[in-house]
Amino acid sequence: MNCSYTDLMNTMCRKVFLDAPNIGDLEKEYLAKAVDSGFVSTAGPFVPEFEKKFAGYLNVERAVSTQSGTAALHMALYELGIGEGDEVIVPALTFVATINPVVYVGATPVIVDVSDETWTIDPQEVRKAVTSKTKAIIAVHLYGNPCDMDSLTAISQEYGLYLIEDATESLGATYGSEQTGTIGDIGCFSFNGNKVITTGGGGMVVSDDEEKLNHIKFLINQAKDKSSGNYHPEVGFNYRMTNIEAALGLAQIERLDEFLMIKRKFNEIYKERLKGTKFIRFQQEHESAESCWWLSCIVFEKKVDIPLLQKKLKEKSIPTRRIFMPVTEFSPYKKYKRAKLKNSYHIYENGLCLPSSTLNPEKSVYYVCKVIKRLI
Repeated sequence: MNCSYTDLMNTMCRKVFLDAPNIGDLEKEYLAKAVDSGFVSTAGPFVPEFEKKFAGYLNVERAVSTQSGTAALHMALYELGIGEGDEVIVPALTFVATINPVVYVGATPVIVDVSDETWTIDPQEVRKAVTSKTKAIIAVHLYGNPCDMDSLTAISQEYGLYLIEDATESLGATYGSEQTGTIGDIGCFSFNGNKVITTGGGGMVVSDDEEKLNHIKFLINQAKDKSSGNYHPEVGFNYRMTNIEAALGLAQIERLDEFLMIKRKFNEIYKERLKGTKFIRFQQEHESAESCWWLSCIVFEKKVDIPLLQKKLKEKSIPTRRIFMPVTEFSPYKKYKRAKLKNSYHIYENGLCLPSSTLNPEKSVYYVCKVIKRLI
């Protein structure tokens, strides 16, 4: 149904998307090629082609595809030799997939607060948390917004720590002249169905250390030594991307600049239309960064019943999502809450993510703003 802005005020014409994937004719064309080739599993030409194009987009030496962003983070930690007795500093405000791989490798997560402005890991809190057991920092570019990478890089170099970038939400975001995911020792991306681009599932590990990435490529294929038949000299993992997923990725990366332009435009509209509402605050970019605005999110600086607001918005056909719950609220990680996490809890308790799917026309974003202002 082709709706005008006025029509959107009618219930019969409302369809607003939160983070749904944008799949069209180009994707169908690539998927058909994958099916027709007979290569739909982990063998086939589209996987190396997708890895090459992704590395080219980021201007890095190598990219290795994985089955998920979580697998990418797991492989990064594993390849860096992080394990039992080691500590890894992570932000409290992130999706749980950031912290789970730390436990997979037997390391201890050290959970710190985020910046009140950028909502990303606070370098001052990171510095306070460093001990003789610290081996790595995971910088999460939350909702597509880059961390203070200059400060984190300085800390990692001062203490001899690895810096891993969780760029699973930030494809296309930049810090200075560099793409997120390319600044630390290893960068990890996700192509889940709701990300900037999707392969249905899938992820990617990137680095300029070709030796490490070659080893990760070997490990994710069950550590299979092809030169010796079915011989496996190391413990491996079944973390490979499929050819059919890579085909979808090739189509999506052709449209990446289009998606980024739309998401940034939506964020501009939200800020412009809601700026008169003084108690609504947006996530702020670091002075050297440009977010990809995977999701546009807000924090209310007065008491708002978030679940009730979500219910009322849903009645107007507007889907929303809570800010990530701090990981210290989950049973496996409550024991790691050793410091005050004031900012993380404030943002979670008072925050809301707004419709940001590139399937939305601009008039839908204007409609969302209008309804929020009426309700608040």
